[in-house]
Amino acid sequence: MSIRDKKIKEIVYNYTYDPDDIEEENRVLKETVSKLKDALERMTRPPLMVCDVAEVYEDKAVIKVPNGNMFYVEISPELEKLSVGDAVLCDQKNLNIVRVINNTKKYNVEKFVILENPKTKWSQIGGLKKQTEEIKEVIELPLKKPELFKRIGITPPKGILLHGPPGTGKTLLAKAVASSTKSTFIELVGSELVQKFIGEGAKLVKEVFELAREKAPSIVFIDELDAIAATRIEIGTSGEREVQRTFMQFLAELDGFEPLDNVKVIGCTNRKDILDPAIIRPGRLDRLIYVPVPDFDGRKEIFNIHTKYMTLDSKINTKKILEQMDGFSGAEIKAVCTEAGYFAIRANRTKIFEKDLLKSIDKVKEEERLEGKDYLGMFG
Repeated sequence: MSIRDKKIKEIVYNYTYDPDDIEEENRVLKETVSKLKDALERMTRPPLMVCDVAEVYEDKAVIKVPNGNMFYVEISPELEKLSVGDAVLCDQKNLNIVRVINNTKKYNVEKFVILENPKTKWSQIGGLKKQTEEIKEVIELPLKKPELFKRIGITPPKGILLHGPPGTGKTLLAKAVASSTKSTFIELVGSELVQKFIGEGAKLVKEVFELAREKAPSIVFIDELDAIAATRIEIGTSGEREVQRTFMQFLAELDGFEPLDNVKVIGCTNRKDILDPAIIRPGRLDRLIYVPVPDFDGRKEIFNIHTKYMTLDSKINTKKILEQMDGFSGAEIKAVCTEAGYFAIRANRTKIFEKDLLKSIDKVKEEERLEGKDYLGMFG
């Protein structure tokens, strides 16, 4: 007998068997085998297909499968009561309804839009007094006092178009009016409506307005509207034709049989010159509001807003600073204040001096020259 076998025999001979230990080990092994069986069953179980209920009868239902086909199937008596629009799980082989699931995403478009109730106040916007008054008349007043328009006998505009240079506060205006009317703010970018497959973009547009009606009062804000509403031209590419289909669906929703009522549309673009005339004719986005670069008084208001919580040196010549920012947009003024704060942080100070503001003005001008307007996106 080898030395190894002798050692093994000695260990086995000297080992004391404890019944409690054996019972515990047996329990652990049984639990492990049970978990392995469950895991194996889950891995070999055929997948279920998510379908939508289109029609419901006494003990039967019409379901719509993902590829668009519809089938007439039996309803199991063990199932809960079905309703039209419910999402159900079906067996792929015979399409039996297995169970009802809670489908919280009713619209596919919710993956693309931003739903929110903005907190932006009118007091946070400076240098746009005229534009603010126009938006209040066209968007805020019809949502707050619709009976006033009924008594007068006129229909308020369906929407407005905000146009002007980048960074001048177009998005802020839209968020402020949504906040003042306590409306749901549905924000999306025009390029997101351009989809790969034919008809998908038009479907998203339709769902956007369905969602807006459901969440009314609501404001649909479409940034970079020129991505889908550029002037239509004769180009043979399928991509261009798909963009035009999406655009025509957008026009149809504005003019559709279903009234928009408490849904207002705000379009936003930096390129009004390339927009199709159909979108800005009376009856659609017929109120055009130009949002310019602020003048001296406007720059002063914006500067005061962004420096409200900053510790500024009392010797700062505000007039000199504002003159140095001639031609700056609201986003550039905000960038100046942010950069001035960074100069103070680098110097381990909590107070901002005039030299910080002057250096930040030079930096913003230089960054804009080197990087273009995209640099200001981080401050918008």
